[in-house]
Amino acid sequence: MEINIAVAALAALAQETRLAIFRRLVEAGPEGLNAGAIADALGLPAATLSFHVAQLNRASLVAARQEGRFIFYSANFAAMDELLAYLTDNCCQGGACLPKAARNLPSARRKSK
Repeated sequence: MEINIAVAALAALAQETRLAIFRRLVEAGPEGLNAGAIADALGLPAATLSFHVAQLNRASLVAARQEGRFIFYSANFAAMDELLAYLTDNCCQGGACLPKAARNLPSARRKSK
């Protein structure tokens, strides 16, 4: 990952509402949530949600898809994975120093490391 891409992603997440939106989308999984469900869950007006989702989209952290008259948003898990890998690259000289992150890995991924 290039540093300018990492900076853009971190800048997009460095705001309380955007971080809450992104975390909600991560929880929702690959199917994502429609805009109304996100707005209701976080108590956001539609215009505010649109503004913040656009920032996350520009940073490639969120994808949007139209289904009928609804727009569904989902987290870009590949981009999130790349950002986390970039942030932890060469961490602790290759040692296991991230116990919280390791605890959250699916068991299959943990075994492969």
